Amino acid sequence: MIRDSYKLTATDALAVISSGRLSSVELVKSCLAQIEATDSTIKAWAFLDADMALAQAAECDRIRKAGLATGPLHGIPVGLKDIIDTAEMPTQRGTPIFADRQTDHSARLVERLRDAGAVIMGKTVTTEMAFVHANETRNPNDADRSPGGSSSGSAAAVAACHVPLSVGTQTNGSVIRPASFCGAFGFKPTRGVISRAGLLQTSVSLDQVGCFGRSLEDVALLTDAIGGYDQTDPVSYARPRPDMLTGARADVLVEPEFAWFELPFNDRLAGDARDGLEAVLEILGPKVTRMEPADTLSNLVAVQARIHEYEIAKHQADVFDAHWDQISPTLQPIITRARQISNDEYEDALAVKASAEAFFANFFLDYDAIIAPSAAGEAPLFGEGTGDPIFCTLWTLAGLPCVSLPLLVGQHGLPIGVQLIGPAEKDDRLLRTARWLQKHLSDASE
Repeated sequence: MIRDSYKLTATDALAVISSGRLSSVELVKSCLAQIEATDSTIKAWAFLDADMALAQAAECDRIRKAGLATGPLHGIPVGLKDIIDTAEMPTQRGTPIFADRQTDHSARLVERLRDAGAVIMGKTVTTEMAFVHANETRNPNDADRSPGGSSSGSAAAVAACHVPLSVGTQTNGSVIRPASFCGAFGFKPTRGVISRAGLLQTSVSLDQVGCFGRSLEDVALLTDAIGGYDQTDPVSYARPRPDMLTGARADVLVEPEFAWFELPFNDRLAGDARDGLEAVLEILGPKVTRMEPADTLSNLVAVQARIHEYEIAKHQADVFDAHWDQISPTLQPIITRARQISNDEYEDALAVKASAEAFFANFFLDYDAIIAPSAAGEAPLFGEGTGDPIFCTLWTLAGLPCVSLPLLVGQHGLPIGVQLIGPAEKDDRLLRTARWLQKHLSDASE
């Protein structure tokens, strides 16, 4: 048995489980003990069944000892955002409207996790219907702070070492921003890499699945395991996916070229975040091109909001109509506003979105990655919202792969992420670039 195995990254845990030096049951017990010791403060879990988790782990150990085939996540505990349907557990979507909701079928990504040998630990807390109104989860680094939203519990559970891996979703900034606030690695692959079948639909055009881990290899490993074509998801594509883990482990052949956009909303950056990013840019020196793009690029923020609001009001109309008095006062005015958006305005926004995708397809002919903030700064105080997602908006709208690296520390000692954005369907290249950046900055600090 390995002491404090809950601290292991997923890739390290896989190695010791494979060698026989650690059992899945021992790993799950260690994670459960860490949850018991800390979750009364962090409140990352909406549903947790220890006996169910241990039973899955025992079956993983039986399979390994029998010499049967094991999957890429064999015996590894994983948390799931509570908008992902699971036949064995409730999916309550962050609202009492869906209290104890149980489905007959699991989401497609859950099937893939099972096939990969993962142990589904439970469901992590999300904001109300995966939108703006926060629930009870606190930041593991400072319980007086927000963990971000809407994948709040997923980010907090990984950062607090409750599980080595978790799954979240992003429609605006809901993977990258919580990863930044909590000090985890967050990865949102290209739109269409991971099926959304069996997930709460807030925006058919924008919803994307993402992953949290405690290393770059971890998020790559999880993405590989749950990615794949699904004909029931309209944005899923029937082409080979990049090999994420190979990318995360690869060395670059040529030092990468970065772009930094001087956007009008960069003034929303906190001073410590701005200083930290400037230090990164200075270390990169001539490898970064600073650009002042046309105003139309920053106008994409309004386009994303129009699509998101129009679609959630449409997709969840029955819920809002039947349970309006149970909708938070944070969400009610947004839905009221969304219902005033005309179909023509919505169609125009979709056309602009398509133009943005085309722009970035050409842009990355000259650059390996865009470097950007993951969030505006350190996590805000709990009760002051889940943080500004604006530094994720453009890239989410365009469906680009994004990764948040926990590289900076703010004035209160809290983590601040650095975001890299890459070309669509070249996620492995982005992860290779991210690996290079981590090493380059580490070498520069020595």
